[in-house]
Amino acid sequence: QVQLVESGGGLVQPGGSLRLSCAAAGSIFRMYGMHWYRQAPGNQRELVAGITTSGSTNYADSVKGRFTISRDNAKNTVYLQMNSLEPEDTAVYYCHADLSRTLSGPIYSYWGQGTQVTVSS
Repeated sequence: QVQLVESGGGLVQPGGSLRLSCAAAGSIFRMYGMHWYRQAPGNQRELVAGITTSGSTNYADSVKGRFTISRDNAKNTVYLQMNSLEPEDTAVYYCHADLSRTLSGPIYSYWGQGTQVTVSS
């Protein structure tokens, strides 16, 4: 069994910062791509940022220059540093990871439970 456990959400004023963490725990052989998505009320879930095992990153245009994704492969953990937060960033943020559980096994996709980020004065 594998779980993705997120932390770091909360309430912050516009212009403030938050750092989200997502740790994968359980029977894991190898981690692949890791991502952060978000979903605001009434909107579809959207990709915020992604990072490969080698550290290549990609970002949604709306967060470029403000958010930074990183990972610690030894800890099976991905982070999202969010700076200059805007009210439009308010959403539930979800961690997503692709991983294998055995040497020759298939790659599975897992989701975290979500963490609320609210940007408001």
